[in-house]
Amino acid sequence: MKNVKKLVSAVLISAFAFSTVGCNMIAKTPEAIQKSVVATVNGEKITRGELDSNPNLMGVVAQIKQQYGADYEKNDDAKSVLKEQKAQVLDTMIEEKIIEQKAKELKVLPDDSKLKTEVDTQLNNMKKQSFGGDEAKFQAALKQQNITEKALKDMYYTQMRNQAISKNVSDNVTKDVKVDDKSIQEYYKANPYKYTEKANRIHTAHILVKTEDEAKKVKARLDKGEDFGKVAKEVSTDTATKDKGGDLGYVNYVDSGFDAAFMAGAIALKKGAISAPVKSQFGYHIIKCIDKEEYPVKKLDAVKAQIKTQLETEQKQKKYQDKVNEWKKSAKTTKNEKNLI
Repeated sequence: MKNVKKLVSAVLISAFAFSTVGCNMIAKTPEAIQKSVVATVNGEKITRGELDSNPNLMGVVAQIKQQYGADYEKNDDAKSVLKEQKAQVLDTMIEEKIIEQKAKELKVLPDDSKLKTEVDTQLNNMKKQSFGGDEAKFQAALKQQNITEKALKDMYYTQMRNQAISKNVSDNVTKDVKVDDKSIQEYYKANPYKYTEKANRIHTAHILVKTEDEAKKVKARLDKGEDFGKVAKEVSTDTATKDKGGDLGYVNYVDSGFDAAFMAGAIALKKGAISAPVKSQFGYHIIKCIDKEEYPVKKLDAVKAQIKTQLETEQKQKKYQDKVNEWKKSAKTTKNEKNLI
């Protein structure tokens, strides 16, 4: 009798579930899922199929499969990672859609026939370089990666088209960007170390502490003649260098990888000098300049073209990104996150 009751209950629950969500069951077929809308941008739809076939997302899925196995869709952690990655890729696709819409408006869409020809050229080059032109090996590699040649061509096409659209729109909105001689001269004077005959470099040591008061106490000890390396071993919070007396070795003035405030303080020192407290994102430093190698600055005429190109590139990138941000804010965009997974 109990089993009968359980059976009846199960049937009633199933019937209720069907009556309330039965109309959605059709939407869960693989074909319908691919057609489901994940976002709408100014009236244009982005479907789940377009998202799932995005080259960036396909790469993510391959990594997730490698980490969690073929049954990754049954793993909650994998599903969570995939949903997060899908949301990020979707944001990129929304931006690309907005830029594409602007390309249509500005009449700068790339020539589709030329793109397809370029895709074929790149694919043939890849076959020659990676497989020696052996079609059988190429097809075997595709099979191993579980992808068809058409899908691969579609990936190439999508990537190249998006890049071409972005470049065309960027060229259009930044065509009026000009860099005058005054800007070049000002940049040259402000950044002399970027244009030396050889790369300037400096050998430093430092003592890192949390507060300015601690740094002042360290400086007072050094001013009284205490050994820099000894004090570094005692009080420095930089565990990577304290046992070496705070020695940081040689780094170039430009692209040192060090904090900008630290480098400015270090470069200002003469060889053998010790700095006052220098604040950086890590705390307060007392810096010792062990050695410096500095070279003459090239004449402006020798680097003028280089500076002009750099400044134009930077200004164009900023103007284009500002425009894209402006278009994104004004776009009518909706996202259906429930359709991501």
